[in-house]
Amino acid sequence: MNYFEQSDLLKSLPKQFFASLVAKVGHVMAQGHDVINLGQGNPDQPTPAHIVKSLQQASENPNYHKYSPFRGQQFLKEAVVQFYKREYGVELDAEKEVAILFGGKAGLVEIPQCILNPGDTVLVPDPGYPDYWSGVELARVKMEMMPLKAENAFLPDYAAIPENVKEKAKLMFLNYPNNPTGATATDAFFEETVQLAKQHNMCVVHDFAYGAIGFDGKKPISFLQTEGAKDIGIEIYTLSKTYNMAGWRIGFAVGNESVIESINLLQDHLYVSIFSAVQHAAATALLESQQCVEELVERYESRRKVLIDGLNSIGWNVTAPAGSFFAWLKVPKGYTSEQFSDLLLEKAHVVVAPGIGFGQYGEGYVRVGLLTDEDRLKEAVERIKKLTLF
Repeated sequence: MNYFEQSDLLKSLPKQFFASLVAKVGHVMAQGHDVINLGQGNPDQPTPAHIVKSLQQASENPNYHKYSPFRGQQFLKEAVVQFYKREYGVELDAEKEVAILFGGKAGLVEIPQCILNPGDTVLVPDPGYPDYWSGVELARVKMEMMPLKAENAFLPDYAAIPENVKEKAKLMFLNYPNNPTGATATDAFFEETVQLAKQHNMCVVHDFAYGAIGFDGKKPISFLQTEGAKDIGIEIYTLSKTYNMAGWRIGFAVGNESVIESINLLQDHLYVSIFSAVQHAAATALLESQQCVEELVERYESRRKVLIDGLNSIGWNVTAPAGSFFAWLKVPKGYTSEQFSDLLLEKAHVVVAPGIGFGQYGEGYVRVGLLTDEDRLKEAVERIKKLTLF
């Protein structure tokens, strides 16, 4: 059989750090151990019943068995417009300011190819979602990292970015509520972001994947609520987290019409849109009762309390996240993030994600998902307690 070598482009893609973590976990499970997996970002609850029912009914519509419109169904774009008006007070044009996506990840990976040329510079948060790096590599552009540090509430310090880097940068990724740190953004920070982007003619892409998940009665803010945000950027939203629709692969980008047109144009060449019944169910999710979202946030908040209170009670001094379904925990002295996560896996059979997998500035932390029930979180705390590390 002939061996056809991979292209240089494929060879240049970042190595999947978490593939090795999955292999380690598989090895421990294969030995028969009961593993509590807090290392993933996969929602553990089913999609709400009314959304599933909407899909079931829509899938019987013979009009939906044909190719759907290349740029998505008009009814879904209209639903997005209503959703943004209701939730954030943001006005959108369904025709020019909404692009339907195959999940948020697709948009995040596509965007550098849409508006950059090889050799251009992108500002990327560190630690951050590793798929930003994939989009950067596919577009043959360069990354400049923006450190997210605890002393700055895990927001980038724009004053610390060298002036020549700001001048070169044509695109910036932001993500609040943040994966992996659980930090949230402030109005003042987004105002500063708009000012910086206008000054340097830079496009801002705000990854709003965890937009629904804020704690202590504080609703996370949309970047597009900031005056002038639409002039210089877009926001990418996914239904995966808000409505537990991770497997459905449906999301959208909203904002600057020139960027939205570029996304639509690239997707015209890549896809023939998304099954219309899925789009129908997505519109149902956005427009009908949001009680399921309120209940989901309450569930995560309750789990957060169990985990954070439990860990503090055993002497692990940790801080509660302000949003998202992740906690970002400092590892004890004497361990790297990978050594510590290996220790928890091997000795306590608890999986956490080492911070180094999210970038250089993730070192010294582990990410823990609130994606299992409270009894399992309590059990995880008990197992860690028995290691007498604290």
